[in-house]
Amino acid sequence: MSKICQITGKKAMVGNNVSHSNKRTKRKFNVNLFTKKFYWVEQDAWVSLNISAAGLRTINKIGLDAAIKRAADKGFLNA
Repeated sequence: MSKICQITGKKAMVGNNVSHSNKRTKRKFNVNLFTKKFYWVEQDAWVSLNISAAGLRTINKIGLDAAIKRAADKGFLNA
């Protein structure tokens, strides 16, 4: 399972660890992901999503149905 949010499309970024002597080594900034189940009233079914904390806030703000439609339009949802 890849580390990509199914609602917002966020994925891991690459950056540098910078030491006190200013040496730089590669590191990853991972996404704050959760596997969460939601009850989708329109489809009368439970849906399991890999979502980030920002995706969870989006669902709380605009609703599950609107968030899933938006993610499907942008191509983030692979279902």
